[in-house]
Amino acid sequence: MRATVIHAPHDIRVQEVPDPAIQQPTDVVLRVLRACICGSDLWAYRGESARQPGQRIGHEFLGIVEEAGSGVNGFAVGDLVVAPFVWSDGTCAYCAEGLTTSCPQGGFWGSVGSDGGQGEAVRVPFADGTLVKLPSAAASDDRLLTALLALSDVLGTGHHAAVGAGVKPGTTVAVVGDGAVGLCGVMAAKRLGAERIIALGRHTARTDIARAFGATDVVAERGDAAVAAVRELLGGEGAHAVIEAVGTEQSMRTAVGITRDGGSIGYVGVPHGSGTGLDLGVMFDRNIALRGGVAPVRGYIPELLPDVLSGTIDPSPVFDLAIGLDEVPAGYRAMDERTALKVLIKP
Repeated sequence: MRATVIHAPHDIRVQEVPDPAIQQPTDVVLRVLRACICGSDLWAYRGESARQPGQRIGHEFLGIVEEAGSGVNGFAVGDLVVAPFVWSDGTCAYCAEGLTTSCPQGGFWGSVGSDGGQGEAVRVPFADGTLVKLPSAAASDDRLLTALLALSDVLGTGHHAAVGAGVKPGTTVAVVGDGAVGLCGVMAAKRLGAERIIALGRHTARTDIARAFGATDVVAERGDAAVAAVRELLGGEGAHAVIEAVGTEQSMRTAVGITRDGGSIGYVGVPHGSGTGLDLGVMFDRNIALRGGVAPVRGYIPELLPDVLSGTIDPSPVFDLAIGLDEVPAGYRAMDERTALKVLIKP
């Protein structure tokens, strides 16, 4: 089959790889219908996170079960399913607590020795604990299928940030980051009942999506100017809940600066320098809480799925460029150059 591999920074290729096969009774083989490129994939693409030459890449996908191991009980050949970006056994104490990303037997798609999601098929370990079944009719509905793909990562990650920030009805929320996760954080905050949502971003195409998702205000400034602008909007105070969806020093400093005393920050931006943006003395003095991390999206899918199926929420607009598998290298370039927000792959 064909799949995406990374050989070196800026060297993404689509090439022939061995077909996936059942290795354990709990495995399934999944034919990929939709996949996408994540902002976090760009760190490997830019050489800022290490990868072995020829390593697979991609962690967001959904598709059809083509083969199921003898120990798989919840899925059959022909089922339409979505895969969260981490596989998990579904039986350990962490899985029982909903923290599937800490499953001792779990792992990330595209890690050494595993299949990546940006290909024609994937071997899924621990299928019963990992996959979530979708209505078969969705396979023929392109918009819905695209919206459901967001459950594999960005929608659940935005929701995780909103939960970590303590968003609840009546709160004021500020979102740092206008990427797909930040935009889904806006959507999550609206879904959880936020009264006012301030989106920080300077790209009109993205802030237009933020407004469509529920943002009441947009702040285009950055750094100290952004902090001043948010506080001016809020009468000198910060926001009750702040979503940090970037992971840099500047974004974290901004997040702390725009948080109201006694408020909370939900952080889900993959950290690359953000630790230097944290001053625990300031957070201590102002009683600011910090909660977040890698999102256990498998635990959120059952909660979010009904709203996606009903159309109550529709994250599909975050995918602004659709490509075939052969065009994946160009898709990486588009996201790296910020000419695309999030690239949808149709193998």
